[in-house]
Amino acid sequence: MQPLAEQYTTVKQEAHVEFEEKRSLFIGHAVHVDSEDEALAFIKQIKKEYSDATHNCFAYLLRGGIVARYSDDGEPQGTAGMPMLETIRKSGVSDVCVVVTRYFGGILLGAGGLVRAYSHSTAIAIEGAEVVTYEPYAIFELRSGYSEYQKYSNVLANASAIIDSTDFGADVCVRFAVKRDQAECLLLKINEVGFGRDVPVPIGERFDCR
Repeated sequence: MQPLAEQYTTVKQEAHVEFEEKRSLFIGHAVHVDSEDEALAFIKQIKKEYSDATHNCFAYLLRGGIVARYSDDGEPQGTAGMPMLETIRKSGVSDVCVVVTRYFGGILLGAGGLVRAYSHSTAIAIEGAEVVTYEPYAIFELRSGYSEYQKYSNVLANASAIIDSTDFGADVCVRFAVKRDQAECLLLKINEVGFGRDVPVPIGERFDCR
């Protein structure tokens, strides 16, 4: 299995924020996406929902910047999509799609005004979607008796491990995740308190935040 990267920063939730500039209403929409298909589906959804808008410009960035697309959607070239994409890059987030909807208010903003408005809309949409940094976590499964389980529970809690599931049967089976760079220390502690009787089995890795 290919090891996960050290960490990555993205947005945690979908957000819709708006502001007005010289009577034009700008609505910024931001969402986490895992693929181009998800990004395109989100863009399609927003365009359908705001089909009466003057423009629905977009930009998305995936895979740490390897995949990047944008559209001015009828605005003067270089005044919407590209500034949106650059704002995403500067924010440090990836795997995100932003759509900025504009309802024209009758007053021209000029090229500079459009760049500022679309950049600002993108920035506040990303902020509203809550920027979060995910780190690689190692996942383990630990099977033990009930008396040992009590000791291991304290060890896992002190290590801020994430308990994914606990099955109580003839014995106890705990599936947990811990930050990858803290896994070795935790395994040594479990070995110490359990006198080497119960060895956590590695299951894989995932990104998570705490």
